[in-house]
Amino acid sequence: MVTRRIVRTGIQLGLLVLIILVTLLIFDSRLELLPAVIHDHLPSHHPGLVVTDVTVTTCSSLNIFSSCTLDPEIWHRIEKDLYLGTGWTSSAFLHIQRKKEEDLLPADSIVVDLKMGRLDPGAGTDKKWEPRPAGIWLLRTDRSHTGDPQKVITSLDVLFGPDAADPRPGWEVKDTPLLLDTNSEARLSIRRGPPAKIERPPPRIRKDGKFKIMQVSDLHLSTGVGRCREPIPPLKDESKCEADPRTLEFIGRMLDEEKPDLVIVSGDQVNGETAPDTATVIFKLADIFVKRRVPWAAIFGNHDDEGSLDRSQSMAVLQQLPYSLSEPGPVDIDGVGNYIIEVLDHTSPHSALSLYLLDTHSYSPNERQFRGYDWIKPNQIEWFKASSQRLQKSHREYRYIHMNLAFIHIPLPEYRNPNNFFLGNCDHANDYCMLEQNADSEPSLWMCYAGGGGFGGYGGYGGYIRRVRFFDINMNSARIMTYKRLEYGDTESKIDEMMIVDAGKVVQPDY
Repeated sequence: MVTRRIVRTGIQLGLLVLIILVTLLIFDSRLELLPAVIHDHLPSHHPGLVVTDVTVTTCSSLNIFSSCTLDPEIWHRIEKDLYLGTGWTSSAFLHIQRKKEEDLLPADSIVVDLKMGRLDPGAGTDKKWEPRPAGIWLLRTDRSHTGDPQKVITSLDVLFGPDAADPRPGWEVKDTPLLLDTNSEARLSIRRGPPAKIERPPPRIRKDGKFKIMQVSDLHLSTGVGRCREPIPPLKDESKCEADPRTLEFIGRMLDEEKPDLVIVSGDQVNGETAPDTATVIFKLADIFVKRRVPWAAIFGNHDDEGSLDRSQSMAVLQQLPYSLSEPGPVDIDGVGNYIIEVLDHTSPHSALSLYLLDTHSYSPNERQFRGYDWIKPNQIEWFKASSQRLQKSHREYRYIHMNLAFIHIPLPEYRNPNNFFLGNCDHANDYCMLEQNADSEPSLWMCYAGGGGFGGYGGYGGYIRRVRFFDINMNSARIMTYKRLEYGDTESKIDEMMIVDAGKVVQPDY
């Protein structure tokens, strides 16, 4: 009998506690009765910012009374001209109001949905949508009726073009652009819920001991679809050829067919002169990797900082994207993007393969004395040597032969040695591999061009077909094979396939 009373009393106390907790949660959602340290960690609350209002301001340089600036104490302006600088006298900017949840007042409303269009999306329903400039419609509610917290809009951004994509988790690009008198096709991207965790899994050798790297270079992507330059096959009217969709379709097809374990984007992914919003370019490129959950890393070429972002700003964007292994590198070394990727063994934490990525900058700092492009600086070389020396001891712990590769954009002077063995094209758009020998005339270093992959950049002339390069690595035998794949023509074959490393040593093919 005593045991039954104890059990019954326990059940009653449990039910009482449950009722009290539910009551507290209900009242807390309206009145915030619980301490902030508890309140902020409840699943139905956002300790960060929520959007309370959105608007667009338009201004003209001909009207001294117009302004695209609202009270900065109330409004946050997205620093992107919605006209992309194409308005002769006009500009427009998106503004959003944001508040921390704990700072919300009873009269404040939270934006729970946003739609684009000319017609009221609430027509014929009991939902009251509020119009805003440029075809924006907001659905707002007070904090006690927000419903699913993952649906609350917590941030907005602006991207451009009909092919705009947003690879950031929790973000979505609206299909309909802002209704403005411009061809920029500015589109809103919205984030629902708190910022999601960014996935950056470290690359590992596969269970079969193999690892494949896909190298893409000179994609020359634009803000918007871009225009093709010398496409193959030739077109009577190149203006009808959209460069970026064709480029990204090619890269996506190679990802699906080759299934690489890592992608190296080795420069000039941005076509500076046609990229007034660099973030839009980076996002749509990243989207094809993120959708396939393929780790990727980028370095810069001579065109990447000719758009709206400099190298440091672009790297900051790259670092916030899923599956991106990109790093700015040491701040005391010249350039942005000097870093090392360690590809780990399948079953242990030991490095099996080291990838060195270096920034080759853009154009010569002294055109009178050295015309053309810039070069790797002495402190970068010292960093490379010191890093390699420092890692040697840990690399010897790998159960097989540890190997190294390096990726740069602007080629080394050794690429021009006419006495070296090479295989590939060198008469228009370079895609060859060249073998450098040491003082004893023994093979010492393979230097391979990736080949141009983008339709927004050079190519076509001389019948050159866009292409990408692969490095097929077998750690069991310490062997590296390399080949190229074409966008047009013989699209199934491995072009110029050859062995460049065997048993961990550089080898010359039998040609």
